[in-house]
Amino acid sequence: MSRKTLLLALVVAVTATGLRVSWPAATGPAPAEPVRISAARAATAPRPVEVVRAWDARRAEAWARGDPGLLATLYTPGSVAGRRDRAMLLAWRSRGLVVSELRTQLLAVREVSRSRSTWTLRVTDRLAAGVAVGPGVRRPLPVDAASTRTVVLRRLEGQWLVASVSAAGVG
Repeated sequence: MSRKTLLLALVVAVTATGLRVSWPAATGPAPAEPVRISAARAATAPRPVEVVRAWDARRAEAWARGDPGLLATLYTPGSVAGRRDRAMLLAWRSRGLVVSELRTQLLAVREVSRSRSTWTLRVTDRLAAGVAVGPGVRRPLPVDAASTRTVVLRRLEGQWLVASVSAAGVG
């Protein structure tokens, strides 16, 4: 298979499966819905959009490095979303490619529910940028349409990790 065919197949696969099993890397000044919490809780609790952006930035770093170990630290043990994300990263890496400059535009982040150890968010975002990079290859990924997902985070050892991701309105 030629490199051009392989790259086209990868771009199609990313577009079809959503490279963002959970979310692609986040940043940028995209608007997000405000979350109303009490003043006492606000002093100690991060805003959901801040958590999503920080998580996405770490994920983008893992993808740019082609590092499945680093990627695994962003998901709870046994997370299906984490397993799928690592499998995609490994498939790209096995072809000598990584995805750099991965950015997501967050359109809305809404808290659905929260406890001390579990946080459920409704996240609407879209892939805003990304570049497939490898020996002799540097191709921008296609920008995708916005999609909404329900993301369940679990707090483990002081960090919010992705436990599950589902289409909005499901589970």
